[in-house]
Amino acid sequence: MLNKVLLMGRLTRDPEVRYTTTNNTLVCSFTLAVDRRVRAGEERQADFINVVAWSKLGEFCSKYFVKGQQVAICGRLQTRNYDDKDGKKVYVTEVIAEEAHFADSKRADGANTFDSGFNVPTQASNIPSTDGFTAIEDDSNLPF
Repeated sequence: MLNKVLLMGRLTRDPEVRYTTTNNTLVCSFTLAVDRRVRAGEERQADFINVVAWSKLGEFCSKYFVKGQQVAICGRLQTRNYDDKDGKKVYVTEVIAEEAHFADSKRADGANTFDSGFNVPTQASNIPSTDGFTAIEDDSNLPF
């Protein structure tokens, strides 16, 4: 079974932080505006997707993400429901972030707006080795 979500979009507002009442765990939530593909000449459209990041990843997002910034999120889709104050059932669909990365393009002077991203591996055994790979300083000749 697979439940994997990859999103790239812009934050519609600054991330909000709260703490759980049971064990005081940090929870960071924000909304991403993700552009839809449209045909030439059509008006741009976007989906607004709620994202939740927990603990250390949530701390990272709350500290470094700001409204309007483009970010990439990798996570899983989760649905839940609850009864509101009027007793009406409310259904919620959100992305639970497992990785978060800066995705803004380079500035005019060639420097990255931000240096890196942050990820929390779900299982240490799934972390690929980076042995044998070298960082590329100038990516202007890459074919993509």
